[in-house]
Amino acid sequence: MKDSCGRTIEYMRISITDRCNLRCQYCMPDGTDKVSMKDILTYEEILSLTRCAAQLGIRWIKITGGEPLVRKNCVFLIRELKKIPGIEKVTLTTNGILLPQYGRELWKAGLDGVNISLDTMDREDYIQLTGFDGLVQVLEGLEMMKSLVPVKINCVSIKERVEKQWKNLVDLCRTSQVDVRFIELMPIGLGRQFPSMDNQEILEQIKREYPQLKPDERRHGNGPAVYYHCHEWPGSVGFISAVHKKFCSGCNRIRLTARGRLKTCLCYDQGVDLLSMIRRGAEDEEIRKAMEKAVWEKPAAHCFDRPEEITEEDMMSGIGG
Repeated sequence: MKDSCGRTIEYMRISITDRCNLRCQYCMPDGTDKVSMKDILTYEEILSLTRCAAQLGIRWIKITGGEPLVRKNCVFLIRELKKIPGIEKVTLTTNGILLPQYGRELWKAGLDGVNISLDTMDREDYIQLTGFDGLVQVLEGLEMMKSLVPVKINCVSIKERVEKQWKNLVDLCRTSQVDVRFIELMPIGLGRQFPSMDNQEILEQIKREYPQLKPDERRHGNGPAVYYHCHEWPGSVGFISAVHKKFCSGCNRIRLTARGRLKTCLCYDQGVDLLSMIRRGAEDEEIRKAMEKAVWEKPAAHCFDRPEEITEEDMMSGIGG
């Protein structure tokens, strides 16, 4: 499936809930509104829309939230997504709290990989950031999952935190086969209130500590991360620098929100309401045409460097991570 810029769109991120069991300051603190279950896509609707997307060329699926594992029967959804013709990989982004409980079932269901959101390795700092004493569970889940599927750690580059925590996080890829990625905070929703650190600054600090660090040209997944590696390290360190180093020319993704909106760029509110279409009984052909039209109209680039032009007013928890 091509957009008007000639980019091949193969990757769809699907949010299955806007709810979460943490209260991270920059994402979903106490008081964030929650959408009623009747207003979000059912699993059957998600599977139907994914079949349509696969017929248009979507090959890779990322399940997100909120926190996807707080929604019941997420394992069932993973298993059924894996059965759809054309879908090659299904991965999951999670805060890791429930991985000790569900991780092995997810692997048995066919999960191809997991991204764990983790911004700090300090227990007290974790409690302050998330409002929950859950670091032990996250690390337990990490330890279990890395023996089953490829694991990546996602750390949001909030300046005051990452300056103190990057070395402890990098130690994870120095000592185990885990990739650690630093992700510049998107100026969406509450993210506008927190200063994000330029990933180039983090890279320079890491290079001063580990001068042997070199670019890693190996393929690590389907996203835009740029990786670096030391010969003796089992894992690699990556950077997703949406704000300071645009990668829009190679963007291959779309997002399906829990409320059924097909969204083609994070910072604009344009897209198509697939929930309404599927609930009024639209045929698959009509839905595919709506998807194709939305993709064709995908913006050429985001405007995070020009915040006054951002038209998306939803929280990231409502869009999907």
